[in-house]
Amino acid sequence: QVQLVESGGGLVQAGGSLRLSCAASGRTFSSYAMGWFRQAPGKEREFVAAISWSGGSTYYADSVKGRFTISRDNAKNTVYLQMNSLKPEDTAVYYCAATSRGVADPYDYWGQGTQVTVSS
Repeated sequence: QVQLVESGGGLVQAGGSLRLSCAASGRTFSSYAMGWFRQAPGKEREFVAAISWSGGSTYYADSVKGRFTISRDNAKNTVYLQMNSLKPEDTAVYYCAATSRGVADPYDYWGQGTQVTVSS
């Protein structure tokens, strides 16, 4: 079992930055690939970014490439999402998730989400 708790969301103006954190419980965090997803009101949940268990490979949605950076610290059981040059369309609830398989496979565990609101 892995429990995930996101933090770092908030209200920011367009062009600003936020860093989301996702703290994981359990001693096997380093064996999980991690992902960030988001869901805006009235829209389906969408993929944002993912990182392999070692941190050696990262993947991004086209909409955030060049603006967002995913990273992880396995010693701290934490994955991060650095979000720069934020746009109003980035407004959503952001979720982190863990998978014991590949980053493109279904995710097994989900956090409760953190709200990010970008004002224009």
